[in-house]
Amino acid sequence: METNPLLAADRLPEFSAIKPEHVEPALTDTLKANRARLETVLADAESRAPDFTSSIVPLEELGDRLGRIWGPVVHLHAVMDSPELRTAYNNCLPLLSRYQTELAQDTRLWRLYQRVSETLPDETAEAPGNPASSVVNHALRDFHLAGVDLPEDRKQRFKAVVEELAQLGARFDQNVLDAMAAWSAHETDAARLAGIPAWALEQAAQNAQDNALDGWLFRLDQPTFVAIVTHAENRDLREHFYRAWMTRASDRTDDGFTEKFDNTAIIDRILKLRHEVAGLIGFDHFAAFSLASKMADSVTDVIGFLTDLAEKSRATARAELTELERFAGAPLSAWDIAYWAEKLREERYSVSDEQLRPYLPLERVLDGMFEVLHRLYGLTARQLDGVNVWHEDVRYFELVQADGTVVGGFYTDLFTRPDKRSGAWMDECINRKNIAGQRARPVAHLVCNFAAPTGDRPSLLTHNDVLTLFHEFGHTLHHLLTRVDYPSVSGVNGVPWDAVELPSQFMENFTWEPAVLRMLSGHYATGEPLPDELLDKLQASRTFHAGLSMVRQLELALFDLRLHAEYDPETGGDIYALLADVRRQVAVIEQPDYNRFPHAFSHIFAGGYAAGYYSYKWAEVLAADAWSAFKERGIFDPTVAAQFRTEILEIGGTRKISDAYRAFRGRPPRIEPLLAQSGITS
Repeated sequence: METNPLLAADRLPEFSAIKPEHVEPALTDTLKANRARLETVLADAESRAPDFTSSIVPLEELGDRLGRIWGPVVHLHAVMDSPELRTAYNNCLPLLSRYQTELAQDTRLWRLYQRVSETLPDETAEAPGNPASSVVNHALRDFHLAGVDLPEDRKQRFKAVVEELAQLGARFDQNVLDAMAAWSAHETDAARLAGIPAWALEQAAQNAQDNALDGWLFRLDQPTFVAIVTHAENRDLREHFYRAWMTRASDRTDDGFTEKFDNTAIIDRILKLRHEVAGLIGFDHFAAFSLASKMADSVTDVIGFLTDLAEKSRATARAELTELERFAGAPLSAWDIAYWAEKLREERYSVSDEQLRPYLPLERVLDGMFEVLHRLYGLTARQLDGVNVWHEDVRYFELVQADGTVVGGFYTDLFTRPDKRSGAWMDECINRKNIAGQRARPVAHLVCNFAAPTGDRPSLLTHNDVLTLFHEFGHTLHHLLTRVDYPSVSGVNGVPWDAVELPSQFMENFTWEPAVLRMLSGHYATGEPLPDELLDKLQASRTFHAGLSMVRQLELALFDLRLHAEYDPETGGDIYALLADVRRQVAVIEQPDYNRFPHAFSHIFAGGYAAGYYSYKWAEVLAADAWSAFKERGIFDPTVAAQFRTEILEIGGTRKISDAYRAFRGRPPRIEPLLAQSGITS
């Protein structure tokens, strides 16, 4: 009889052995066992005075066990999607959502946590970081946000809405993936392809050959899209790709797949149900509900923060656009911006992505990144062969201390594929655990979508790719370097969403430092180091169009927050009227009327950033201010690195971030380092 590999949850997942038919039985068995164990814990708590060790630790174990079963499924759904796996995944979402809401609304469980909380010390700024208190306090907050104290009929409605939202988020993401996979552009006229980088042409030629076609077949993946709009000299071709990208999964596509993949109705339903969820718990809108578990105090505070940044940045952004149009000699459309910006950057700094790319082969970049890790924290990243993986391109690394102790591990899956979600992310595979005699080292997934090797050419990165890799490695270190033993508050768990980007955005800074760039670079064919002239020009280009970049992110953040704060159930969410209003306030680049970017805005409609996209800018203030401490003392200063590791990276969700940051920096964060880093003067 075949053993279900998902149930072997005491080791690294056997990814290659997991089949769609394993998914539902594994989840069903685990949920059944968890429910039975929960009843035993509750009965035991009724027979004697409960305490953290006897009552809460077993519940931590139940949550960790479920994560070890379900996590590989979520991961494979993102990186190796198939119709069969998708069906199994979707079938399980209601089961999982029902179980989670069932626990969160169990008044017996709620009272158990309340009773245990009375036995634990209160956390204060002077006596912070009691992990047991953090576990219980986080749970009590989440009980309230899940409606534990609601009347029974409203509890049932809450449960039904949460189940439906889980399914809608999955369908949203799947529509985006399917819309991208279904689109292609077949080209046979080489003249139309002038300016496109060689690696993109090679990949497109291979795609055409694989499909028995002449010429070039372009897919709608992120590296290809960026290559076309940044480098293609043919303006019509740029617009063709821009329109395809900006109308993914929308009602404005021109590829014949509108009805099948359009996310319009899903967006409307998600907004309606989120508003209802917030109302059931007693909040005026979903934005307030979302902020209840974040670092920011109120919607008003966040709006004020974003508006202040916009006021300080918009003049710079407008001046950048004016200068760019003067350089181009004509007004520019949205699909012209990246192209002419690259031309201006080349002229001003004599440096372009394609000049840099040969000096940034992936293997050299990885080696350099691991050297940064070693200099900062004394850790070594060591590849481990023979680990079961889901694709031949995947590798596994261990983080090892100087004494040989293994801290944790991480998988890398770095190349784009048609069956893989776009973007880049870190996700947990295994949480750190040391409870009830059970130990587990943390393990992470580090996922990107870089251009794959072609022929005898290795994967060559742009500087922006390098920045992305360092960003996700920052998340990875946050997950792996935790010293917290309880899974629910270890690593990134329990960290407020608007602070979780601090370690990742902090790591981006290293990619601009000359000493680090020399570690990262070497010509893929000759080994020649990145010339000092190019290095200096790259560093000088850091603030190039920082204003335009800033207002773009502020546009997304304000749109997301206002979308959830101003939703009216009587009229629904007129998202494009709202977006137009936000753009009038913040943006400087005019968008075509067919632009439907919210239809593929998975961060807020399928990810965890709903009413929280502002977190990137909020955490960027923290990250820039933290980096200023390293610049003051030296970027590899062992004392400041140890402080950052101890006060920020190791604490998980056991301490208020404002207190932790003050402990690291000696004061609250300031906005000035971010403005200075961006070249924005206010």
